[in-house]
Amino acid sequence: MHAKTCALGAALAVALAACATTTSPTGRTQYVGAVSQAQLEQMGAQAFAEAKAANPQSKDAGRVAYVGCVVRAVAAQLPAPWSGVRWDYVVFQNDEANAWALPGGKIGVYTGIFAVAKTQDELAAVIAHEIGHVVSRHHDERITRQVYAQTGLGVAGALAGSRYGEAAQQTTGQLGGALLQGAFLLPNSRAQESEADVVGQELMAKAGFNPEGAVALWRNMAAAGGSRPPQWLSTHPDPASRLRELQSRAAGLLPAMQAARQQGRQPRCG
Repeated sequence: MHAKTCALGAALAVALAACATTTSPTGRTQYVGAVSQAQLEQMGAQAFAEAKAANPQSKDAGRVAYVGCVVRAVAAQLPAPWSGVRWDYVVFQNDEANAWALPGGKIGVYTGIFAVAKTQDELAAVIAHEIGHVVSRHHDERITRQVYAQTGLGVAGALAGSRYGEAAQQTTGQLGGALLQGAFLLPNSRAQESEADVVGQELMAKAGFNPEGAVALWRNMAAAGGSRPPQWLSTHPDPASRLRELQSRAAGLLPAMQAARQQGRQPRCG
């Protein structure tokens, strides 16, 4: 390993050590805190507005209402502080099988997703997975790593010292659109994808959706991709092992679904 590479790695390790650490829903140690939650939400709102300005929205009112029904059912099961978030959603007219969620309660769904999410349970698996990224603080985790990686120890020290103060604001402004893209819209890591699977499948079951819908969704995704999987799958875990894990968890989550339905949570979205 080159000396410069070692030095960069050491610098990044020191910078990350200066951040806050937290434990993810599945027990991973996460480095977070390069920007405040308010700043994350502001950046999420900005990225959401830019996506709406740049992409046509679906004019199918029934389909938009269908997505909204699923979003509300899943979001109603979120714990604090996420339970207080008002989730905005947009259905984009785009043939790509894709969806995303951003800090501050912003969700984008592409019409192409309906080719693989053919039931309300399968759509719930998509939306709960994306919300799972937000509640697992994956955007915070990614932006923290990017800030320290891209701006070096000087800014890292300033950010750590000011702790969400003026330096963090200035750095966010300087990085601008490139940071938004990297922090919010580029593919997540495999660890984050696996974690969003766990969180999302539990959320959908608690909302009264059948957790088997997540298994069916990923079977459909794999089949639709053929030799070249959809972009949404590009950094996701190995499909075969993922299906095994989803199936195993689904069996254990059926009691949560049944309890939800006994308590009146029986989604009828479409």
